[in-house]
Amino acid sequence: MGQGTIELMPVGRPTRKGRLLPSCMAAFLSVLVMVTGPTVFAQTRIKDVADVEGVRSNQLVGYGIVVGLNGTGDKLNNSVFTRESLIGMLERLGVNTRDQARSMDTKNVAAVMVTSNMPPFVKAGERIDVSVAALGDATNLTGGTLLVTSLLGADGEVHAVAQGTLATGAIAVRGAAQSITRGVPTSGRIANGATVEKEIPFELARMATPRLGLRNPDLTTAIRIAAAVNREMGAGVAKASDPRTVALNLQGRDVVEALSRIEQLHVEPDNGAKVVIDEASGIIVMGSNVTISTVAIAQGNLTIRVTEAPEVSQPAPLSNGQTVVVPRTSVSVDDQSNRRLGILPRAVTLQELVRNMNALGVGPRDMISILQAIKAAGALQADLEVR
Repeated sequence: MGQGTIELMPVGRPTRKGRLLPSCMAAFLSVLVMVTGPTVFAQTRIKDVADVEGVRSNQLVGYGIVVGLNGTGDKLNNSVFTRESLIGMLERLGVNTRDQARSMDTKNVAAVMVTSNMPPFVKAGERIDVSVAALGDATNLTGGTLLVTSLLGADGEVHAVAQGTLATGAIAVRGAAQSITRGVPTSGRIANGATVEKEIPFELARMATPRLGLRNPDLTTAIRIAAAVNREMGAGVAKASDPRTVALNLQGRDVVEALSRIEQLHVEPDNGAKVVIDEASGIIVMGSNVTISTVAIAQGNLTIRVTEAPEVSQPAPLSNGQTVVVPRTSVSVDDQSNRRLGILPRAVTLQELVRNMNALGVGPRDMISILQAIKAAGALQADLEVR
């Protein structure tokens, strides 16, 4: 037999013509497929791991007024900007309230900040979602209506105008002695609440040399993307310039059609060895490539527990005794002697690490300290990030 060849010996009863029964033949074929079939790797489309540089959303921001609140708006005596904004708005509508500004005591108005993300390639006249958040001391924006608000981009130009009724999705009930709040009633959203007035020009079709930006920079992944593109589009089309960037040369091609073909190609991303620890919540996330050199681990603390349970001692009836409190103290010491030193062999994988940690009875909080100690000892072959 040649190298890599697997010979299957017939087990079924042959027929008169020397052929195997159909059932046995089907079984042999299934075994052959399972044994000699190619290994399947977890591959991902290029569009899921990289973006075309320059194709991005743009942040918009504006200052507006919400009206129609049920007495939960800003207090005009405390929020001067709300009062001045209300006076200015009424003057633009032909109502002069400047002389009575001090006597205005409405609680149905709130000053808000309005934000939105304008997606790439959006055109004038299209509608986008907006988010609204209270700026003053308003307690609830539910049921309010945002008046016409200009949304500015980073260039200082007005790119959209927002208006509409807010939806906070929150519940706030207050009584004389108790209140219940679910969600955040001082912020909300308006679906399709802004109309795009000025688009941000970006001509993708004229980019003869676009670049792909990896969302998770990795040199190996960048090389694999370039190789996959060159196999599909021809040699010299793609070149990895750094761990984050793959440069494309699409001269003489339809750029949009070429990018559509490229983003559907599959590659196997390479992940670095990394451990992320969130000490606030006790969450630990470890990559599959994390390994640990030979190290011994012992985990345990000395715990002394003192419990006071005083008892009352009363004299017998018709006696001259006194009622006294007799102290009863119980002291227990737990040195956790049942937890022994554990040895992790060389090049321990993630699965083996977790299994050994669980065998030692280590919880998430203690595991954080152990991982930090292993890293300090130089035995953790991974990048440790503590947040």
